[in-house]
Amino acid sequence: MGDYDEETAFLGQMGPYFWVTFFLLNTVFVSTGFNGLYIIFAGAAPKHSCLIPEINLTEEWRNAIIPFTTVGGEEVQSQCSRYTLAVVKNLSDEGYIPERDVNLTNLSQERCLDGWNYSKDIYQSTIVTEWNLVCDNQWKVPFASSTLFVGYLFGSLISGQLSDRFGRKKVVFMSLGAQSLSVLLQSFSQSWKIFCVMFLFVGASQISIYISAFVLGTELLSKTMRVLFTTLGAFLFYCIGYMTLPWIAYGIRDWRTLLAVLSATSVVYIPLWWFIPESPRWLITQGRVTEAELIVRDAARKNKVQTPSVIFKESEVEEILPGKKYTMLDVLKSSKLRCITLMCLLLWMAINIGYFGLSLNTSNLSGNPFMNCFLSAITEVPAYIVSTCLLRKCPRRAILSTFLIIGGGVLLLIQFIPDTLHYLALALEMIGKFGFTMAFTIVYIYTAEIYPTVLRNVGMGMCSSAARIGSITAPYVIYLGTYNKVLPYILMGSLTIASSVVNLFLPETFNKDLPETVEQMQECQGFCGGSTKRKYFQNGASRKRPVLQKEKSEVQTLSL
Repeated sequence: MGDYDEETAFLGQMGPYFWVTFFLLNTVFVSTGFNGLYIIFAGAAPKHSCLIPEINLTEEWRNAIIPFTTVGGEEVQSQCSRYTLAVVKNLSDEGYIPERDVNLTNLSQERCLDGWNYSKDIYQSTIVTEWNLVCDNQWKVPFASSTLFVGYLFGSLISGQLSDRFGRKKVVFMSLGAQSLSVLLQSFSQSWKIFCVMFLFVGASQISIYISAFVLGTELLSKTMRVLFTTLGAFLFYCIGYMTLPWIAYGIRDWRTLLAVLSATSVVYIPLWWFIPESPRWLITQGRVTEAELIVRDAARKNKVQTPSVIFKESEVEEILPGKKYTMLDVLKSSKLRCITLMCLLLWMAINIGYFGLSLNTSNLSGNPFMNCFLSAITEVPAYIVSTCLLRKCPRRAILSTFLIIGGGVLLLIQFIPDTLHYLALALEMIGKFGFTMAFTIVYIYTAEIYPTVLRNVGMGMCSSAARIGSITAPYVIYLGTYNKVLPYILMGSLTIASSVVNLFLPETFNKDLPETVEQMQECQGFCGGSTKRKYFQNGASRKRPVLQKEKSEVQTLSL
């Protein structure tokens, strides 16, 4: 078929149809914002100590039975042990007074055999308090968080195939229903294992929503609106959901009720089925040209423009001969391709560990966890806006390394901030989140510009898989804070600084033509290949390929 954008150019660029579609599709991303990170509150660990059963103990011994331990240079009550109950009861019955008659440091200790007491100052109930996911079972919380990202990995692998077969619109709404049902069933979980299994489905359905809605938007909207949708719309509306989450959690302190309420919010998307059309581009690929024309004519009516008698002419249908199918093996054939791909994989993994690590760590920060989460979310808004502006005017390699250094540098500085200056530490963490969000946005576009057209989807797919591995790892990086609170910052900061150095060896793509073939890509290998000047070859003669504006704008879509 001929060029779709040319054949539908009569619709204009900014009509009512495009604006309504733009906002309706973007509202879908709000649900991914607050359904993706509720584990911050559902999996929070309140202050706790060993439960002391109702036995005959004097008040002095009941207050002294929990030993003190040193955490970060501060004396605090132990959360995982108590003095041996039988010994303490003996001493209490014989009238001994702790500290005066008995040196407590000489007493034996035991685990919390009768369970724990949990503070209800902030949370009424979390999965931690319900299933005692503390002390020896503390690892189960980051494991639960990781199952969400494992779901992301599976969902990203199957959602594209489903939307290609059944249509973008159907998959968007099927995924919304699956997400709502999964979160609702998760709220009824009777065990930690069931919670994790349902979280896997939540992750798979959520990434499917994001990818399918993203593709649907890029295929429905005009060139001008498409750029706005892919650079700001989807990200900012995700932020709206992210910023909404802490206020919902603030009003609902019980994790089961919180999840039930979040699942119910998907009901508001049911009416959108009648307002969001299917992708005409997809319909045409399925041979359903009449349905595609009906959608385009309806768009013309809403934009108040005239339509030609025939929009998609049969004479414009061309039989496109299948070209060579490229796979991951093609990436491994060349040492230069392997070098670039390895560096891209490290970049994506490091950025995702830092981004999701900081996002999940907000409940562990000093101060109000709800306000901390809100601040973490709101720092993303200027990051998305600034990154969009910088991508238009600045070299990719320079700005990506700059913000990686900012993100990693402030994390390394946090360990030197005294506990009394927790507001300064919080400010530094928000600056780090800003840097990671900037890097997160830039690396998508940068990587899509590095790979040639024939390998772009393969390369982006490999990088996306590396990103999922990074996000799966992130909860365990935060878990290291239970041993020493500065360990996550040192690890994330060091990894990010190292990735900023790796980034310097990648080729620059700013104001350069997008490579079409592997040969064109390999002529621009930066420090890795020793050449930074692009050369294009055709029939043995060197000539520059003209910049394709359409190809440049669609890099946003390919970056998925």
